[in-house]
Amino acid sequence: MVIKLTGKNVAITDALREHVNKKVGKLEKYFPSETEVQVTMSVQNFRHIVEVTIPFNGLVIRAEEMTNDMYASIDNVIDKLERQIHKHKTKLERRFKNGALRYDNADFGQQTELDEEPPRVVKTKRFPLKPMTVDEAILQMELLGHSFFVFIDGDDDHVKVLYKRKDGNYGLIEPEYM
Repeated sequence: MVIKLTGKNVAITDALREHVNKKVGKLEKYFPSETEVQVTMSVQNFRHIVEVTIPFNGLVIRAEEMTNDMYASIDNVIDKLERQIHKHKTKLERRFKNGALRYDNADFGQQTELDEEPPRVVKTKRFPLKPMTVDEAILQMELLGHSFFVFIDGDDDHVKVLYKRKDGNYGLIEPEYM
């Protein structure tokens, strides 16, 4: 795996680099050797944050962990990634066994856990979409007390998703039409 390490407000020491290489190296069994892994370490107000992003086969596997110790954050984020990989692999294998998808087992290692129940849609909600500005959508989202809000942007008539970020700011997801 090709590990790209970035630091924000933190000096990346040889010990940190070695720890990241050792821990991320545990994921090599799931991916081809040319897979690129982006690891970003940052410190904000005594919080040690580690983000790991792995683009693979048209999807992105990403995890973020925040603790008071950088080494603990690294360990926790790798555990989180392994759980995501196992979950994704199990889901693909179920679809393959049901004949809905062709799947090469080499894509995600060899271990599986087939006894867990897959998540399912338990509620469907319908609501009218009204054209509005981003500021109106923020106000509406705050009034509803939700962490995200779907709306039609009045400027370009595209459906967009507004969401509240962990840092208290907002994010906007805009579809890219091809």
